[in-house]
Amino acid sequence: MVAPRGFCAGVVRAVDVVEEALQITQPVYVRKEIVHNKYVVEELRSRGAIFVNELSEVPDGTPSTPVVCVFSAHGVSPEVREEAKRKNLFIIDATCPLVTKVHLQAIKFARQGYKIILIGHHGHEEVEGTMGEAPAAMYLVDSLKDVANLEFSLEDKLVYLTQTTLSVDDTRDIAIALKAKFPNLEEPPIDSICYATTNRQVAVKQLAPMCDLILVIGAQNSSNSQRLREVAEQFGTRSFLIDDERSIHDDWFDESVKTVGLSAGASAPEVLVERVIEDLKKRGASAIETLDVIEEDVFFPLPKTLQQLPMLA
Repeated sequence: MVAPRGFCAGVVRAVDVVEEALQITQPVYVRKEIVHNKYVVEELRSRGAIFVNELSEVPDGTPSTPVVCVFSAHGVSPEVREEAKRKNLFIIDATCPLVTKVHLQAIKFARQGYKIILIGHHGHEEVEGTMGEAPAAMYLVDSLKDVANLEFSLEDKLVYLTQTTLSVDDTRDIAIALKAKFPNLEEPPIDSICYATTNRQVAVKQLAPMCDLILVIGAQNSSNSQRLREVAEQFGTRSFLIDDERSIHDDWFDESVKTVGLSAGASAPEVLVERVIEDLKKRGASAIETLDVIEEDVFFPLPKTLQQLPMLA
């Protein structure tokens, strides 16, 4: 298996937000999955968290008795924040600070009159939240084909931003294509792809040539987990994205499979890694080794609004 893998600082912070809130007061509503992992969501649900798809499913509060609601790590649009105010909800924002930085960049460039090209995946919650910051100024690009369909004038001020959980290589290729088509396109002042996404992809790139098969633990709707599977396949190594050991297929292990690599997306807890390792041992794995590629020490403090919860309980 490879390190780094699993929870990033933003995911740790988001999960801790819900756990801390539940210890202080209940009910605690959470808009969308707090992070993209079924195991994590079900664990928090078993402790009392109430997950909803939209704020319309959360009961209205009153100025004296607001209802507690947590925003997921993927961020939300200003429209969602306004709805929360109208409903008298006490919001604890678990948006990853790195996602918040992209939001702030979008707001800044929109105010300066830029047209903003956002490289990201259609329908992803993070993209929806970022696009909501400046909908009139933002244009979403999901692929090289989308680049071909873009049209701007030479007078337009252009800049691009990215979703935080993209493939580093694919994003670079799209950025190159954008610059070739629009020479006046400016690069973002900060690298929007988060450190954890980049580090895990770098680690899998080193792991893949050593392996006959790679298993990536993560949810199917986890962008960064999907990218890890794709990175492994770019090296010609068969790779599968699995929720846990129950997703493993016997027919993946033919006589050609001597070495199995294991990684985990940024929303996958270590307990799932341990369960997969136990399954591989039952299948005959004789040695478990860790390839340490990059050491991570990033930490994000919890939102200060958590300190106000005891006054509501």
